Amino acid sequence: MTAKRSGLTGAFDLLASATVVIASVAMASLVLVLAWQVIGRYVLNASPGWTEPVALTLMSISALFGAAIAVRAESHFSFPTVMESSPPVIRGFLRSVSRLIGVIFGAALSWFGFFLMIDSWSTPMAGAPAPEGLTYAGLAFGGALIGIFALERLLTGSPAKPTHEGA
Repeated sequence: MTAKRSGLTGAFDLLASATVVIASVAMASLVLVLAWQVIGRYVLNASPGWTEPVALTLMSISALFGAAIAVRAESHFSFPTVMESSPPVIRGFLRSVSRLIGVIFGAALSWFGFFLMIDSWSTPMAGAPAPEGLTYAGLAFGGALIGIFALERLLTGSPAKPTHEGA
């Protein structure tokens, strides 16, 4: 059981690492796209039309993938004020409730995100040569990751690892 659990934890660690990389690349790309938008508008006097929809898509991806990592670290949907002010006897119950809220919220985000993505995939994105459905990829996949990481915490019952030494 321990080997199986450690293998599963390793898989979740790998998924979390990939999520951080994707969120980081999306954020760095967002900065580059916005820089090009400013250069195009104010230096070249020819504002590129594709930068706004691409920036919004990248922002959605970086924000929701980052939120998924925060859910795994239990710094998002964790209700720390309520948790810390509660008697120790009910903290475990409250921790499970907050994890369950994360699962439900992530599943809802993912469900509706995938619905919107599929529903608008055939529509071209305004100003960019890409499908409009791509705009909802962050919502769909980020929501799925939020639900998956919250479910991991709910099923394993393990507290989040500190993100810094001594934390």
